[in-house]
Amino acid sequence: MRNTNQVKSHLEKYIVTYLFIALSVLFIIASGLDINYVASQLLLRLNRNAFIVLALIIPIIAGMGINFAITIGAMAAQIGLLLTINWGVSGVPGILLAAAITLPLGAFFGFLIGKLLNKMKGQETIGSLILGYFANGAYQLLFLFIFGSIIPLNSNVTIVGASGVQNTLNLTGSVGLYTAVDGIAHISLLLAVYIFCGALALAAVIQFVRKKITQKRLLACIALAVVIAGVFCIPAVADVVNGSHGRELKLPLVTWLLILLLCLFNATIMRTRLGQKFRAVGQSQTVANASGINVDRTRVIAIMISTVVAGWGQIVFMQSEGIGTFQTYAAHEQVGLYAGAAILVGGASIDRATNLQALVGTFLFHSLFITAQSAASAMFGNSAVGEYFRAFLSYGVIAVALIMYAWRSAKQKKAGQMNLAEQRAAKS
Repeated sequence: MRNTNQVKSHLEKYIVTYLFIALSVLFIIASGLDINYVASQLLLRLNRNAFIVLALIIPIIAGMGINFAITIGAMAAQIGLLLTINWGVSGVPGILLAAAITLPLGAFFGFLIGKLLNKMKGQETIGSLILGYFANGAYQLLFLFIFGSIIPLNSNVTIVGASGVQNTLNLTGSVGLYTAVDGIAHISLLLAVYIFCGALALAAVIQFVRKKITQKRLLACIALAVVIAGVFCIPAVADVVNGSHGRELKLPLVTWLLILLLCLFNATIMRTRLGQKFRAVGQSQTVANASGINVDRTRVIAIMISTVVAGWGQIVFMQSEGIGTFQTYAAHEQVGLYAGAAILVGGASIDRATNLQALVGTFLFHSLFITAQSAASAMFGNSAVGEYFRAFLSYGVIAVALIMYAWRSAKQKKAGQMNLAEQRAAKS
């Protein structure tokens, strides 16, 4: 009975994830696409999007739901990129300059967002979504009328004969921002997997020696490392990774070092005093306030971190392989929606999230994006169905997560009331 309840509870938590795994397998088969092509495109999308999705974790842990206002962090990054292009700073220095500009802008915008969300406690997810739409209007005004007229820019980025910024800016050629980070160094995916497995096993042994984990956890980590390495030793998998029938899969080394550093930051900060405050506020604002924690200040800090990190993630996205251009007025519009859907697909919810869930969700969500059009053409004879299906999945996953969160909260509240009634009856 206990095992049955555990399985039922597990399925309730991760039903969306298992559904997406099944859909991903179905779409890959139905699409008829070459598996090497699917794998290379999926790796490319992971490189681009993982950083942004990881930016959502801290606000979720702090009890603020999905921070759809990361769209505003993306706007801050695009301001930084515009000024970098205008000043003619290229390559890695240009990326670093854009990131430096994004830091104070993102922090300031995050401060304002956090202050506003403190006025709408309990409605943060919807509030941050509306704030993103509001900020988009201000962003359009800035780029259409203020830049180029009130704030002078050179003719390389402005509309000739009018005020405002060009609709599309090139990041390639003399601009030198295209793949400025991705292109520094590459490593074979197969080698990267083996290094990861070795590092995982070694870290588990070190933690066990330091008595930080149990023997059961140690064996689980070693078994996981062996299984992952074993999967990539399968000839069919190794052929796909090595590009025996197509392109060899390689990781942009610096980009993934940045992603791993962000994962490490998210994990480390939760062990600090500030991280404990995030958890306490997320679990119960009333209890946290009674413990002497400044709830409003903690929530603002969470949003500020998320907004800045999302801005940096947008820079990673814009410079990545396969982009090459900067869509000035539209590049940021779907950032919050797609990142929010991705992390929910990975098994996260409105009140809990981990690095692993963010990465798994990005993998599953974009596997459907890659195969949706081809699968729709094969199954329905119309590739346009794939586009509608993408939008349906994006909004549908978020709607399901909100419904499940409301249902689980109501269930917990009812259980609490029943326990209280039983305690009163026992006393009487």
